[in-house]
Amino acid sequence: MRKIAYLSLAAIANITIATTLHAQSPKENIHVTDLLKIKTIGDVHLDQEGTKAVFTLTSIEPDTTPKTTKWDYKYVTQLFIVSTDGATQPRQLTTRESATQPAWSPDGRQLAFVRTVDGKPQVFLLPFDGGEPTQLTHFRYGASSPKWSPDGKELLFSARINWKEMIKDSVLNPNHALPAWPIEQAGLDKTVLRPATAKPNPDGSLEEIMAYLDNDVTDKKAKVVTKLNFQDEMEVNPEMVFTEWFEQSLKPGATPVAVTTGFYNYNSVDYSPDGTKLVIVVHIDSTENPDRALESEIFMADRDGSHLHKLLGEKDKVFNNPRISPNGNVLAYTVSPTSFVTVPQVYIMNLAGNATIPTLIPFDRAASGFEWSEDNEYLYFTAQSNGGAPLYRTSLTTKKVEQLSDYNSGTLSFDLRAGRLVFARTEVADPSELYTADATMHQPKLLTAVNGDWLQHRQLVLPEKHSFRNSLGQTIEYWVMKPVGYTQGQRYPLLLDIHGGPAAMWGPGEASMWHEFQFFCAKGYGVVYCNPRGSGGYGLEFLRSNIKDWGTGPTSDVLTALDKTVAEGWADTSRLVVSGGSYAGYLVAWIVGHDHRFKAACAQRGVYDLATFFGEGNAWRLVHNYFGGYPWEPATKAILQHESPITYVANITTPLIIFHGESDRRTGFVQGEMLYRSLKVLGRPVEYVRHPGATHELTRSGDNRQRIDQMLRTWEFFQRYIR
Repeated sequence: MRKIAYLSLAAIANITIATTLHAQSPKENIHVTDLLKIKTIGDVHLDQEGTKAVFTLTSIEPDTTPKTTKWDYKYVTQLFIVSTDGATQPRQLTTRESATQPAWSPDGRQLAFVRTVDGKPQVFLLPFDGGEPTQLTHFRYGASSPKWSPDGKELLFSARINWKEMIKDSVLNPNHALPAWPIEQAGLDKTVLRPATAKPNPDGSLEEIMAYLDNDVTDKKAKVVTKLNFQDEMEVNPEMVFTEWFEQSLKPGATPVAVTTGFYNYNSVDYSPDGTKLVIVVHIDSTENPDRALESEIFMADRDGSHLHKLLGEKDKVFNNPRISPNGNVLAYTVSPTSFVTVPQVYIMNLAGNATIPTLIPFDRAASGFEWSEDNEYLYFTAQSNGGAPLYRTSLTTKKVEQLSDYNSGTLSFDLRAGRLVFARTEVADPSELYTADATMHQPKLLTAVNGDWLQHRQLVLPEKHSFRNSLGQTIEYWVMKPVGYTQGQRYPLLLDIHGGPAAMWGPGEASMWHEFQFFCAKGYGVVYCNPRGSGGYGLEFLRSNIKDWGTGPTSDVLTALDKTVAEGWADTSRLVVSGGSYAGYLVAWIVGHDHRFKAACAQRGVYDLATFFGEGNAWRLVHNYFGGYPWEPATKAILQHESPITYVANITTPLIIFHGESDRRTGFVQGEMLYRSLKVLGRPVEYVRHPGATHELTRSGDNRQRIDQMLRTWEFFQRYIR
């Protein structure tokens, strides 16, 4: 099978220049602490003329707050500006506290952005004619997601408001109205939501005792849970919070005016191109508690939020991502069933005249980030596909989708103005940089080198792409990375690394594993990873091919990728190891319960008992969506038992290290405890690592010291068994 090493032309040019400049000094291997050097570009926005781009740059810097050590680091995000002709170097616009969510004013003379003040986000304005940023909003509920009105006179922003605050707020809810939908509090009606009038007294009347108990909740001595979705990423959270939207004038002393009302979550609100209307995404149903509502609908309203009119909505459907063409005539959006195992479909709908029948754009990938060309002819978007995240566009005339970039890189964020594209890209040669190109993405030009100062001194390994047909006749793509310093004829340890989701996708254009892959190659390991059945990025049929089969089928795919890599002849079969997180933590536990080829294994943040996961994890809907029912239903119960790795725990003899964040509510930390205790009782070689305060994002956007700890601890555990 032919091997293809992927590297973009721009990246080759950068490496060639760096090699010439530093030919006298040999390159070093990637270090674990290089994780702290990676800078990430995002949230790219062009001015109206397409001559300047603003973007966010996230760095990892020493954390100097009290009670930290020299080993502690924090994330800092600042705003930068750069000319799209590449004539000048990027210039930093903000300092000190992090700044996010930039938005150009229509005249290009100032920038709105978000910064945290006293624990709440607020909108700031930065003038380009000189001066420091000034705080525009001082809203008691905070302010996020700023959007300029087309005339530049007002800003929209969102705020998160607790329902008890909504009931008491005399401005937002002057009549102190109650929700129209049922509150679902056992044995009580919604009048209990009103502020208590009785004095708290534990020895008093029923009303006084209820007021006393309310005080216990206020003082955080108790949490009373009535919600269906009661877990957030870190803890049990019984509060019901709503996203509302407000408009604020730029005039001094102006106060926010609500443009949405009621006890509902307004997912997004934006101006129509002419500024006379609002486009709103929300699910409004007075008969259903919004905690249960999975649908979303697209509405239009007048600029002040009045005359709300539903454009699109249907039971058990999610309508989302509305984007109106610059001339106001065409609406692009996505629609999907409420099941999570799906690929949203792209539609366009004519808003002018009587032709309102939506038109499907055939595209079997999950499109996002819609942007229109200024001539109203092309709709641009990105989508994960075949190991990358290409940029695509579809013509309004032909309805055909055109792929503008390859599968070997990922477009992280982009914007389009005046026929000019600016986009953040990730690739094997560089985890994040900013580029510019014409509207067809030809001849991309590098605008930044935020990672070049240290990358030019590092030895990188390029992945080699392969594929095979699995038992379902599907093409499974996989990538092989040889160890740094590979010498033909020698044998090396080989790491099988598995992705989570299960609907995630890995490849050269996916950024989350950039450092980990390079780290293990630098430590002398080969790495093989693949996208087994059930992965995203390969269409709906492929995505759903692991329904009721989380274990056997995907295991066959990842082990076939391993077998084919071993067949190349350079891997030492006595030094095979396997690792994975989240769903891949599940699959690691499943594999070592059915296969004994691995010398050691690492399961991170995994799910090991599906019935317990239903109650413990905030991703509990995966149980119903993938296995067709609930744990108390006999047919589903049997499937869950068969598909749970804990069922086969007595077969596990492979040395296993288990990681879990102590505050992980997505999968639930009891999952790790259950697997560990079972193996410990059985007397098997097992180690359990809990990271205090860590959520499910431990290895991706979690505490940087803990990220390094997990990586080093995994490598050290493997070394115990393969040395």
